[in-house]
Amino acid sequence: MQAWACTLIPAAAAIVGAAMAVNLRPGAVLVSAIQHFAAGVVFAAAAGEILPDLKHAGSPWATLVGGALGVFAMLLVKSLGKRAKGPAGLMAVTGIDILVDGLVLGIAFAAGAKAGMLLTVALTIEVLFLGLTVATQFGETGASKGKVVGLTAGLVVLLPLGALLGGPVATLSAPIQAGFLSFGLIALLYLVTEELLVEAHEIENRPWVTAMFFAGFLLLLLLDQAIA
Repeated sequence: MQAWACTLIPAAAAIVGAAMAVNLRPGAVLVSAIQHFAAGVVFAAAAGEILPDLKHAGSPWATLVGGALGVFAMLLVKSLGKRAKGPAGLMAVTGIDILVDGLVLGIAFAAGAKAGMLLTVALTIEVLFLGLTVATQFGETGASKGKVVGLTAGLVVLLPLGALLGGPVATLSAPIQAGFLSFGLIALLYLVTEELLVEAHEIENRPWVTAMFFAGFLLLLLLDQAIA
C-alpha cells in the first residue's frame, strides 16, 4: 500500500477524535493517559524502525546534516507555536505538525513497508489525540460542532500531502535517504519529548497514567515481532 493511502487511517482517527471531543469532552486524566500511550507507541516506532535503518545506512555526514535540519525545523515549529494566537494561529501550527507527520510517514515507507505500517499505527494514535485537542480548543471559541469537526477534517488533508512529499525519498541515493531518515527520527523524538509528554505532565499523573507510556511502547514492540 502506498504511503499516502495509509495516511487515510490516521486522518480518519483525527476526525473521530474531533467528533468525540465535541460530544463527550474527555477529562484531563483520560487525555493525559492517551498522550502517554501515544508517546510510548511513537517512541517505539522511532527506536525500533527508523533508528536501526539509520544506523545501517553508514552515512555519518548525511545523518548529521539531516538531524541538524530536523532540530532546526522542530525548534522553528516550537517558536511558531509560542507566537500563534487565536484560532488562525492554532490552525497554522497544527497544520505544520500534521504536514510533518505525513512527511515522516512517507520517509518511513521509503525505509521499508514494515517500518511504514508500524509508523502508521503510531501516528494513528497520535493524530487521534491531536483531533481531540484541536476540537476541544476550537470548541472553546464557540464554534458549532459541525464546524469544529469540519475544520479538523480540513487540516488532516495535509497528512497525505506530506506523505506524497516524502514518497520520492525511496528513489534517492543511500546517503540522501539517510539524511531524510535522520530528519524523520528527530521529528518523532520531538513529538514525544516536547509535545506529547510535556502536555501530558501538565496535570498530576497517577501511576496507571504513567504506565500507559510503557504499555504503548510494549504494544508496538509486540506488534513488530508479530509481523516480523
